[in-house]
Amino acid sequence: MSDIIVIKRDGSEELFDTEKVSNSIMGAAFTVGGENFELADEIAEEVLDILQSNGIEEITAAELQKLVEKTLIEDGHAATAREYILVGADRSRIREMDTALMKSFEEITFTSPEESETKRENANIDSSTAMGTMLKYGSEGAKNFNLIHLISPDIAEAHKNGDIHIHDLDFYSLTETCCFIPLNRLFKNGFNTGHGFLRTPGNIRTAGALAAIAIQSNQNDQHGGQAVPMFDYYLAPYVALTYVKEMAEIAKVKFDLTEEQHLELKEILKNYWKKAEKNLVMSPESIRAIRGIVEEYLDSKNVEYTEKRLDKLLDDTYDKTYSETFQSMEAFIHNLNTMHSRAGAQVPFSSINYGTDTSVEGRIIIETILKTTYDGLGNGETAIFPVQIFKLKDGVNFKPGDPNFDLFKLSCKVSAKRLYPNWVNLDAPFNKAIYKEGCPETEVASMGCRTRVGTNVYDPDKAILPGRGNLSFTSINLPRLGIKADGDIKKFYALLDEKLELVHKQLLERFEIQCLKHPRNYPFLMGQGCWIGSDRLGPDDDIKSILKHGSLTVGFIGLAETLIALTGKHHGESEESQKLGLEIIQHMRDYTDKWSEEEKMNYTVIGTPRWGTRKLGFHF
Repeated sequence: MSDIIVIKRDGSEELFDTEKVSNSIMGAAFTVGGENFELADEIAEEVLDILQSNGIEEITAAELQKLVEKTLIEDGHAATAREYILVGADRSRIREMDTALMKSFEEITFTSPEESETKRENANIDSSTAMGTMLKYGSEGAKNFNLIHLISPDIAEAHKNGDIHIHDLDFYSLTETCCFIPLNRLFKNGFNTGHGFLRTPGNIRTAGALAAIAIQSNQNDQHGGQAVPMFDYYLAPYVALTYVKEMAEIAKVKFDLTEEQHLELKEILKNYWKKAEKNLVMSPESIRAIRGIVEEYLDSKNVEYTEKRLDKLLDDTYDKTYSETFQSMEAFIHNLNTMHSRAGAQVPFSSINYGTDTSVEGRIIIETILKTTYDGLGNGETAIFPVQIFKLKDGVNFKPGDPNFDLFKLSCKVSAKRLYPNWVNLDAPFNKAIYKEGCPETEVASMGCRTRVGTNVYDPDKAILPGRGNLSFTSINLPRLGIKADGDIKKFYALLDEKLELVHKQLLERFEIQCLKHPRNYPFLMGQGCWIGSDRLGPDDDIKSILKHGSLTVGFIGLAETLIALTGKHHGESEESQKLGLEIIQHMRDYTDKWSEEEKMNYTVIGTPRWGTRKLGFHF
């Protein structure tokens, strides 16, 4: 020990210790094959002599590290010096992360959401609650761990300084982003939430409740949104099942049937539903057939009836079915705005897509979900979830004379008041390209925030939506590149290409980490067969082959600001700027298309939402 004081990076002090210096030198020497302990001791003593001969009584840890590095190099130990520098850099990085983590914890603990960007990072989490705060502690801790231990230093640095933003960094090694849930698969045989098995729904009320539970359960296995791509098609059969059951109930009262007769009639009508095409029974042709079934049954039991009473039976059954469906849709929306997921810290980020089912049952689903959305929640508030997307298609709902045109008009009325639904145009060239007539699974749907899947480079035969989703996405800070280019378009593209290659590397690194998981890590997403192909896997099987059905995505943000930096005007002010903006995004898409073709993976490009600007470190 000497009398020289070393001021550590945390501000504390300790006496200079040649043994500690020697040990740190040996740690670096071992890495390059060095084993000379005496030499390490000599260099440590040499460092002490330099300090004493220069009359230094205090030195910072950083200055001491540089002095050791300089001494190693001057004494001909460059390889050891290089390792010493790298070890020091790693330690500095860890210390920086620890400091940043503690500051984040302090902010989460003592700062209000209005004053804290960390607390406002996800609008779907109430970080003022105990569970919300605990979730934020875990989130910030996971981010720091991932940046230090899982992510390449160049990528981590690019994220920290705002050149790129790795979305959902806290879930980096845990799961994927989102999934289009195939409710029909779950409803067919029932499903297990992990806390109990739920039977296949027996009516529309149960189907609506199970739809909300499925969304909530899948949310616990992923970090992003949950969407239902064909909400009207999936729930329509249960409107039909409600119809035949209600008919038996009403017939019991109207025709004074015994309990045995009532149950017998109900079973006959349920069997008709089971055998009906797509389990739909409310078309005019089917209702005529059902009327005949009821007449034949009443005749067989010598029950008196009149044509007028039969007409009333059909009318009352329709009215009751419609009312039950409306109640189901109302409960569905209320549930998605009150049911908590992820340790009780948030409600599921949910989306539903509908609009193209022209069956009577499907139309009832569409109409009632729109009407209850229009009414709002208990005090008339606009429901945050589910995000709703009305699918537009010529010949189905786009113009007068189309079978669902009235529902399109209703959707416009509802959106004018509630902002939902949004619309997706199935006839747009990029959507129409994958659409197959009579196959609603190929109708492009939206995750609500921004994700869409359609084409499947990995397996073109599986170019459908149900069971697929986004694996991860990372955004590029375009305005920063525009500012750095200073009007030089060629320089801008060079900078953009550099960041595209960096993001490509990062997406692949994350994908490989995701592939280390197994179906048992996703008890609902894969355990219940939501993700395409997972129903064929055992709990410990490899999941790489099925994850490839998902998409890896490059996001961009601030295109208008980028154009202003490059040309002085954004795309709404200049045709030249608009053309350049389209070229920039096409350039990015050409890049991702090339990756897709070369690797047979689904790469794509999306516009990052504006709330991402805080995460990228700049504000508009």
